[in-house]
Amino acid sequence: MLYGIGKILFMIYFRLFFRIKTTGRENIPSSGPVLLCANHPTALDMFLIGVKVPKRKVHYMAKAELFRNRILAWALKHLGAFPVSRGKGDVGSVKTVFKLLESGKIVGVFPEGTRTRKRDPKKRKAGIALFALHSGAPILPVAIKGDFRVFKKVELIFGKPYRLTSEAEDSTRKSYSREELFKVSDQIIDSIYGLMEQ
Repeated sequence: MLYGIGKILFMIYFRLFFRIKTTGRENIPSSGPVLLCANHPTALDMFLIGVKVPKRKVHYMAKAELFRNRILAWALKHLGAFPVSRGKGDVGSVKTVFKLLESGKIVGVFPEGTRTRKRDPKKRKAGIALFALHSGAPILPVAIKGDFRVFKKVELIFGKPYRLTSEAEDSTRKSYSREELFKVSDQIIDSIYGLMEQ
């Protein structure tokens, strides 16, 4: 219920203060597990995507520091977010991702790990590759163009979902080299930034 209320409030907020153009919503799967992968230019990204995904809840990984405030932690949990300790091997959050995907949910991930205005290869993370390779869930690339300046245009582009076609992909394997993981991460990030060039 709180998720629905929050969605309505953010919808009103975005309509009042920004000119949002959304394309490709027909590409969002209506059911089944989805790894929603997007670039991350601002702090509002997860809310905009959540508003524009119809009839489904998007579960996001959020930095653990945000959950130190009890009120904020309560709100984040009801909005579908769960904590992750960045820079550490957070086994709990990894298990949460796989549990959500196994139950047919949408998990939202920012493959670059943190906010960045433009693509920075140094910021890419291997985690998204692990999620994609081990879950087999389809990847939904999403691109956000714009910096959320008041009354300015922001474009949200949903690409077509796809499954990995990588030399590293093998459902029987339990581990991958760092090089293989970053290769897959780059492939996913390419699919996001490629939407901006269309």
